[in-house]
Amino acid sequence: MPLAHIEHYLIAADDMEATKAWYCSVLGMAEGWHPEFNFPVVWLYLDGKDVVHISQSAKNATDNQKTYLGRTSQNTGSGTGALDHIAFRATGLPDMMAHLKQHKVDFKERRANGQALYQLFMFDPNGIKVELNFDAAEASGFTPEVNAATFVKQS
Repeated sequence: MPLAHIEHYLIAADDMEATKAWYCSVLGMAEGWHPEFNFPVVWLYLDGKDVVHISQSAKNATDNQKTYLGRTSQNTGSGTGALDHIAFRATGLPDMMAHLKQHKVDFKERRANGQALYQLFMFDPNGIKVELNFDAAEASGFTPEVNAATFVKQS
């Protein structure tokens, strides 16, 4: 169940377009492909790797977004902004699930449309959401609690 590296972080933004423009023009990132979540999201890339994800702040979040991301905060993203979660790439899905259960860590299983990942979401003791991403091949026989494919398309 080793962790490999930080995958990305998600910014919950009141103004997604302004946030995207800033990261692209100031830090040189480029917008790129993302799976279909059935809620607004932007993925920004550096050297072919998505490193910053942007979605709507809690006050603007759709029901699909709240369900998929497990949104519990109503923060508006003002001040220093709102960090929704941090993601790690991991291996050993069955062992990790057993390990989390042994440590009495509540986690949720997720799957995004068109993405070859199986995801576990949990909260650290400070309320920070942690996402663990496993290759979907490790999830044979597993059924996620939430699958973005079941969401209603929202504009």
